[in-house]
Amino acid sequence: MAATDRQATTPVLAHALSAAERGLAVIPLSRTKLPALRSPHRDTPEPAGPPCHGECGRFGHGVHDASSDPARIRELFAAAPRATGYGIACGLPPHHLIGVDLDTKSGTDPFTALRELARRHLFTIPATVIVLTPSGGRHLWLSGPPDVVVPNSAGRLAPGIDIRGTGGYLVGPGSRTDRGPYTTAPGTSRLAPAPCPPTLLRLLLPPPRAHHPTPPPTGGHGQGLVQFVLAAHEGRRNTRLFWAACRAYEDGIGPALADSLVGAAISTGLSEREARATVASAARMTGHHP
Repeated sequence: MAATDRQATTPVLAHALSAAERGLAVIPLSRTKLPALRSPHRDTPEPAGPPCHGECGRFGHGVHDASSDPARIRELFAAAPRATGYGIACGLPPHHLIGVDLDTKSGTDPFTALRELARRHLFTIPATVIVLTPSGGRHLWLSGPPDVVVPNSAGRLAPGIDIRGTGGYLVGPGSRTDRGPYTTAPGTSRLAPAPCPPTLLRLLLPPPRAHHPTPPPTGGHGQGLVQFVLAAHEGRRNTRLFWAACRAYEDGIGPALADSLVGAAISTGLSEREARATVASAARMTGHHP
């Protein structure tokens, strides 16, 4: 165990710090697998506009609190002394984690369903990290491309197969819940998340929306999307840019707003190449050709 982990005061903190050493961003979880820190906005209505994802500077924003910085992780767990587990945020660099959750609680057979999908669509699940769940299920860790946002879904791929993508999280190995512990499958703990097979990745993405041209909305709406990107913090810049670009293309102002969105993203620290790739990915996702 690394030196930073030996300084941990609880086993779950040690596991969380170990995950962070692999570049994974984590948050503390309760025994119910929910974020252990309550929202700071629970007693007061949030102001109009996009919901707060941590811009207020306080803890309690769920997966948006996730970090791989040891000092911040210690602060998170110090604020959540009753945490018995930790969540691993999906979709973030460097792994852009995609979680394939094979859930047996509903009486389904997700293992057979995944094998059938692989046979029908001609892909193979590569050797990767596998986490065993207390209910007999499995979490498969895969890595995705940096410019693709994989949405969360439940049962869309097949009954019993849930997907944890951007904005979601996986319960990390070493966590304890009301049902028992999460453990790494033998022989997989030292593996890196394997690249998601391209055919499977296409199945995880929603079909392009049909494009129905509409009159361009007011300039204020476009400026609001630009401001949304400008307010992004490190770790959320690419996700915010992608969301804003998708809304712009869906509203018919994508081509006119693309350069402004790219400029806003550059000002937050993204490179121009990464920003333009994200906007182009949003255009393709919404059925347009950048």
